[in-house]
Amino acid sequence: MSLAEIKTAVDQLSPKEFAELIAFLRERDRAAWDRQIDEDFDEDGRLRPVLDEVRADLHAGRMQDLP
Repeated sequence: MSLAEIKTAVDQLSPKEFAELIAFLRERDRAAWDRQIDEDFDEDGRLRPVLDEVRADLHAGRMQDLP
């Protein structure tokens, strides 16, 4: 199914079906975001060095609360 076909089908949804579709898409998007965050901060993730640096600063007392 093409994107154009999907758009046409969406235009034909009832308001209730459209709301259900939006909820479904939001949940899928949130799940994808959660997976990406998990991967980024995983042991070999691209943001793991940043996390390790922040933890080291925290344990060394180099962090302050924001005013």
